[in-house]
Amino acid sequence: MKRVMTGGAAAALLLALAGPAHSSSADVSTLPTPPDKIVIELVTVNGSGCPEGTATVDVAPDNTAFTVTYSDYLAHIGPDSAATDFRKNCQLSLRAHVPGGFTYAIIQADYRGYALLQPGANAVERAGYYFQGMPQTTQRSHRFDGPYDDNWQATDRTEYSDLVWAPCGEKRNFNINTELRVNPGTSNPRTQTSFMTMDSTDASVSTVYHVAWKECPETP
Repeated sequence: MKRVMTGGAAAALLLALAGPAHSSSADVSTLPTPPDKIVIELVTVNGSGCPEGTATVDVAPDNTAFTVTYSDYLAHIGPDSAATDFRKNCQLSLRAHVPGGFTYAIIQADYRGYALLQPGANAVERAGYYFQGMPQTTQRSHRFDGPYDDNWQATDRTEYSDLVWAPCGEKRNFNINTELRVNPGTSNPRTQTSFMTMDSTDASVSTVYHVAWKECPETP
């Protein structure tokens, strides 16, 4: 499946793939942003958590963020669950066309959803980011323990000095891998249901990737 996004969407996607992290002291609003529109091609969307037609991407008009909204991203265990339902994943592969003279990186990623976890059960949200052909892979994970019955949110932040930037002047796909996993722990999945979702019934619940831009050095 191929889709083309313009403007902030392209920028946001590229940045998201670059990589999240720990804590950010940089204010994205003070960083330079490309004056021209960016085009991002969503090359592939694969995974049990994002069947075709269930993931949408929107980019902020100021090129500082983009969002991914899922409608069928649910991991669960329980009496009516299949053996593979405890884990769901999604991989987005993006190709960005960035205005000359700029490169990008992901400075923060905000994940949201809902979880119902029985006492003794737990769930993990995991994300990984890397550029095609580059060895650096940024991975973050967040664990939630039952009993839990509420909205959840997890944030990955990266210090500006630790950002992984897209190579200037090169076209490389960016990949974002996310995963939800529900573990029974000491709960009884034969009689108790636990689940974690990254899906949304409205646009207010979505994954947000915050992008940082940097001007490339001039080549002599």
